[in-house]
Amino acid sequence: MTTFRLEAKDEFSHALETASNFNESVYCNMFDPSRNMGGWMRLGNRANEGHAELSVCLYLPDGAIACQFQRPPINSNDRFEAGGLVYTVAEPFKTLSIGYEGSVYVLENAGELANPKSVFTTAPRQPCVVDWQITGCSPMHGGEPTEADGETMYGRSFSRGHFNQHTQVAGTIRVGDREWPVDGFGWRDHSWGPRYWQNIRFYRLLIANFGADAGMMALKITQPDGITRRHGVFMREGRYEPIRDLDIVSEWTEDKNQRRITCMVRTDHGNEAIEGRVITLAPLRNRRMVDGREMRTRIAEGFTEWHWNGRTGLGMSEYLDLIEDGVPAGFPG
Repeated sequence: MTTFRLEAKDEFSHALETASNFNESVYCNMFDPSRNMGGWMRLGNRANEGHAELSVCLYLPDGAIACQFQRPPINSNDRFEAGGLVYTVAEPFKTLSIGYEGSVYVLENAGELANPKSVFTTAPRQPCVVDWQITGCSPMHGGEPTEADGETMYGRSFSRGHFNQHTQVAGTIRVGDREWPVDGFGWRDHSWGPRYWQNIRFYRLLIANFGADAGMMALKITQPDGITRRHGVFMREGRYEPIRDLDIVSEWTEDKNQRRITCMVRTDHGNEAIEGRVITLAPLRNRRMVDGREMRTRIAEGFTEWHWNGRTGLGMSEYLDLIEDGVPAGFPG
């Protein structure tokens, strides 16, 4: 079994490595159950490629999406700040903040994101300010393998180091002349190492919050060699229980996106059934050229309502698939 190293210094940026595709990224999401809204933000530093990957995706109460995707220029891996997005750690493993100030595209129909070129040329843009203050409400999960051949969370070709945590989040979201104070729950992760999105054949990442004391991060992941791993953590009474096994059954839309989800997990405490319903889905993608051939990965980002043990919560269902012969590699799994 792989053992992991995780220290307070890992909350901050790591030394830039020589791999051309070295990536260090931070990601935070939050959802306010009283307003039925929230979103996620990510900044991935690719200093050896001269840019960062900036993503802001906000799910608004009326079903619209406000989003921004950019590759702002950077020349170092010294901090997480680019393109108007700033991520700051106040106390490792306990408190941090993430904010964005810039413009966003506002889409009444999230499905328009399936044609990003059209969005970036015709969708209306509005000024946006996001300010989230984040407090950890769970233990930390993950780290960097201590063995040279140790198994990582997502695979060594995707992120060698990775840790995550369930959180409580308070702050504001402002889009145009509308502003919402938000107070809810979320999840964050931090990863570093060489990464191409196309190095994973497909995965299903399920993130749920049922309050400050309960939640789930479940991951089913299949590598290009066909090997599938199932792992994650289930939070009960503020403590993480390792997921020993899991199974995911998906109901699909005509566009082959997840609509409803049943997840069965097994921990040392017993078996749990979690039911999900996608509220709003953002169909995203990532592309790169390999030997003159374009490789595409679909990333379906679903704002999801979860039900477990009589409790209702919010979170995400993220379905990543390499496109093979025009079809998502993991469909219909």
